[in-house]
Amino acid sequence: MTHAQSFPPIADAHARVLILGSLPGQTSLRMQQYYAQPQNAFWKIMGRLFGAGAEVAYAERCRALVSSGIALWDVCASAERPGSLDSAIVTSSVVPNDFAAFIASHPHIHLVCFNGAKAAGLYRRLVLPNLPAAPRLIVYRTLPSTSPAHAGMRFEEKLAHWSVVKKAAGH
Repeated sequence: MTHAQSFPPIADAHARVLILGSLPGQTSLRMQQYYAQPQNAFWKIMGRLFGAGAEVAYAERCRALVSSGIALWDVCASAERPGSLDSAIVTSSVVPNDFAAFIASHPHIHLVCFNGAKAAGLYRRLVLPNLPAAPRLIVYRTLPSTSPAHAGMRFEEKLAHWSVVKKAAGH
């Protein structure tokens, strides 16, 4: 069983949209990059929406997201998981990231988008009940997973769902 740790968030204080995955997969952990698995559609989608595609150096992709008002993080700070599938995350081992502090220090976030149902479910079960009553309205939206394991939806259809991120970021 592999004990996986998430990465620090990619964000600045002006972020308007927070994109949450569940936990980095094995390739991402090895490369120390969000969504490093080449078959994952995340960076292809970000390329179409913000010019932050996989053909751009990782640091530049991250800068493009931040300058577009996008923050990127994971629900889990750490968890046990054999392999990379979200379905293999051992829920009882999940330690969630500190969202109360993150949301407090990022006052412009008005939309949280989950990269797939697992991230949304973990957040709703392990994070939301422990958040203080928010003084502002945050909308939560579950988007189709960009994982290659979620192959039942065509890329163009995923892109159409994910375009809400660009709209919410003000582009």
